[in-house]
Amino acid sequence: MDLPYPVILAVPIFVITVCVEAVWSRVGSGASYELRDSLASITMGTGNFILGFFVVFPFMYALYWFYQYRVFEIGFEWWSFVLIFFAQDLAFYWLHRLSHEHRVWWAAHVNHHTSQHFNFSTALRQPWTDFPCLVWIVWIPLALIGFPPQLILFQIGANLVFQFWLHTELVDTLWRPIEYIFNTPSHHRVHHAINPRYLDRNHAGTLIIWDRMFGTFVAENKAEDPCRYGIVKQIDTFNPLRIAFHEWAAIFRDLAKPGPIKDKLRYLFGPPGWSPDGSTKTSAQIRADFRSEARVDA
Repeated sequence: MDLPYPVILAVPIFVITVCVEAVWSRVGSGASYELRDSLASITMGTGNFILGFFVVFPFMYALYWFYQYRVFEIGFEWWSFVLIFFAQDLAFYWLHRLSHEHRVWWAAHVNHHTSQHFNFSTALRQPWTDFPCLVWIVWIPLALIGFPPQLILFQIGANLVFQFWLHTELVDTLWRPIEYIFNTPSHHRVHHAINPRYLDRNHAGTLIIWDRMFGTFVAENKAEDPCRYGIVKQIDTFNPLRIAFHEWAAIFRDLAKPGPIKDKLRYLFGPPGWSPDGSTKTSAQIRADFRSEARVDA
């Protein structure tokens, strides 16, 4: 069964939506755009799209290789689309969460968070180095279970298309049942925020229930703590090359420092922000400090 790749079909919609929101930011309110920032995001997205043509073939080869050892024969039944929706979304949650908790994967993912604006063009700020980091291994279990590789690729694309609309400040909170089950712009604003209470929360793709189940959900609180965007240590650049590779350069600088092998391994595989002397802090430490200060103030 031949299935389209939804991202390719959605590209014209992405372009039109970005243009409409950018115009609205000039005549209305609630959307923040800066031309250089948006151009950087679009360049990152274009680079990701071009690289995708080169990595899709080895990715599909890997899926088909593992698929031959599948446990079940799922096929392309109507219910297989329902099952892959949930299975792929759960896999994405863990991929996304691990990309924030382990520096080698964060180095590939961080560029998506570098914009200090939050709009539809931010959604296009996609990684260039995720495939060499083996992030695709989270999809291998789906092939081993028995989901056809084409179905896996289709759902990965559908998930990405859904996430595009989450990157906006124009949409406030939605009907409570929707906010409880699905990822929404409100939940995703939290994910992109650098406020201590929001750091590394809400990793969902389509369903926010995974964050609620695994303890990583935090609700947006606009009144008390409006979201501020970017990364903890802002890079303040619109250069796509620096956006794509700045964290890799930082990793290599840390690995070049004198110290035991265990420190070098933690620089590579530990949480972003870890340092042997505590001179820099991880997201978990920043959140813990915030909670301690909040208790003292109370």
